[in-house]
Amino acid sequence: MKKFKYRFDPHNLQFVHVKTSTWILILRVFGFLSASVVAGFLFLTLAYSFMDSPKEKLLRREIDNYKLQLELLDAKSAKIQQVMKSLEERDDKIYREIFGASPISPDVRKVGIGGSDRYRSLRNYENGEAMIKLHETYDQLYRRLYVQSKSYDELIKLAKAKNDMLMSIPAIQPVANKDLKRVASGYGSRIDPIYRTRKFHAGMDFTAPVGTPVTATGDGVVQVVESKQWGYGKSIVINHGYGYKTRYAHLSKFKVRAGQKVSRGEVIGFVGNTGKSTGPHLHYEVIKNKSTVNPANYYYNDLTPEQYEAILKLSNTHNQSFD
Repeated sequence: MKKFKYRFDPHNLQFVHVKTSTWILILRVFGFLSASVVAGFLFLTLAYSFMDSPKEKLLRREIDNYKLQLELLDAKSAKIQQVMKSLEERDDKIYREIFGASPISPDVRKVGIGGSDRYRSLRNYENGEAMIKLHETYDQLYRRLYVQSKSYDELIKLAKAKNDMLMSIPAIQPVANKDLKRVASGYGSRIDPIYRTRKFHAGMDFTAPVGTPVTATGDGVVQVVESKQWGYGKSIVINHGYGYKTRYAHLSKFKVRAGQKVSRGEVIGFVGNTGKSTGPHLHYEVIKNKSTVNPANYYYNDLTPEQYEAILKLSNTHNQSFD
């Protein structure tokens, strides 16, 4: 129901209907709207100052989660750095030491990749410094892992070369001699069986029946296969590399030719009695850097410590040689 306003007219002693002008109505409406807007603005200002909107709450939770992830990544990077340091120490002090390689310089291992300017765009973020530090840490770890990987590549090559060297060094007896009863004469000053005078015997003599297999004592290449009426008779020289050669003399037959590659334990010929020899036997020499050495020092690969001691004792007996 529409409401009307009245006022009392004292002159006429009666109530008179009051009409409101259009401008007054407009001003009233404008005033109400202005007050509403101001009140709303004040309310929103106070609300946003002391209360978070749902979207802000979600963003704050995400920010807190990012901070937590940064802390967790930082902790993980610290553990990775400890593992990396352990690998580097073992590499320098154990692996490289075993293969005779020089340790890698700490300056080479810990060199950085650029500076923090690479990540200057991150400085504008709330956790920018933490993110930059984390990036720099992982950059350095990547560099150290790369250096370590290259070190392992080098060690693999050294290990292969070491294995080749170990297989090439003459490390077994040329004639099966597990019972240690076939050593007739050792390395050193011995009595010559023909001239009956003392002379230097440059190898070891193994007595065995004619036709007993003779094996290469290390990997190598056959350098000499020759037959003489005197001296070494039928003999073979194998070049093992790394400064080592071996000679097998007074053979009855050959089973290899010059230039042929042979492996440790491969049969290369057979025991005989050719050349300057007083009975079936094998004369065996080890030559290191162009000088003969005592072959007994190289029988460590197929003898027990007790057998090795026994053969050293037999080889040092000052008796007569067979050639």
